Amino acid sequence: MKVFVTQALPGGGLDRLAAEHDVEVWPQPAPVPREELLSRAPRLDGLLSMLTDHVDAELIAAAPRLRAISNYAVGVDNVDLDAAAARGIPVGNTPDVLTDSTADLAVALMLAAARRVVEGDAFVRRGEWQTWEPELLLGWDLHGATVGIVGFGRIGRVVARRLEGFDCEILHTGRSGGLALRELLERSDFVTLHTPLTPETRGLIGGEELGRMKPHAYLVNTARGPVVDTAALVDALHAREIAGAALDVTDPEPLPGDHPLLGAPNLTVLPHLGSATYATRERMADVAVDNLLAGLAGGPMPNEVTRPGP
Repeated sequence: MKVFVTQALPGGGLDRLAAEHDVEVWPQPAPVPREELLSRAPRLDGLLSMLTDHVDAELIAAAPRLRAISNYAVGVDNVDLDAAAARGIPVGNTPDVLTDSTADLAVALMLAAARRVVEGDAFVRRGEWQTWEPELLLGWDLHGATVGIVGFGRIGRVVARRLEGFDCEILHTGRSGGLALRELLERSDFVTLHTPLTPETRGLIGGEELGRMKPHAYLVNTARGPVVDTAALVDALHAREIAGAALDVTDPEPLPGDHPLLGAPNLTVLPHLGSATYATRERMADVAVDNLLAGLAGGPMPNEVTRPGP
């Protein structure tokens, strides 16, 4: 069957896919242009997509032969699950395998922001470090802090386990209980986001929510950029309403170099590196290929998403 992979993947997963099907991989590091993807759609039996690909109703309608979609990500907010379900097309994702790596990065961002790691590195590189000073680049402690985890699913729970070693008090929201968001924001020294992007969570952290946070609190986002209202975050950072923010995801994404967010103070921002370790990205490729092989064979995918999550 004809399969299109929208970017090259690490590891040997694509070799396994190519051993059974006619596979074409987009050769450029940049995402496939929309027009290019639409033009290929009528010939495709299988699609292995990235989170940067909009697999919407238009694309699905343009692919009458499409039998399976495998998304190289945990989130599937880039895929129209209703349109796929209406056609009986299974959609797979890659949960679990990136949980630990993303949790590690969330804790790393807390430490980097609170201890001013990026700012200190730049200070040294500019040649401004002349002597040790008692008040140079003072930050805040993670150990003993109160950390609010918004979204207490796989990744949120692993972050909580990581923070046990820092003697943190853990607060959380989630479908299985926990605090109301308002109380969590008001009590936390760090707020870390681990909720999926849904209509209910889009813009979950806006101006009102940021205003409820402590002036010395930090916001960390390794979930999805649109969970945070970017304009409101820019305003809050400039107004020093919060101590800072550390983001692995942004809205928009990628973030243009002249975006106002990059002019905000006390900001650490990464290019979506939550799962960016050799082992994790290779395992993600294996899971994505397993999903696609199963879907093309007409069987259930090992990790199948059938409806949008709450």
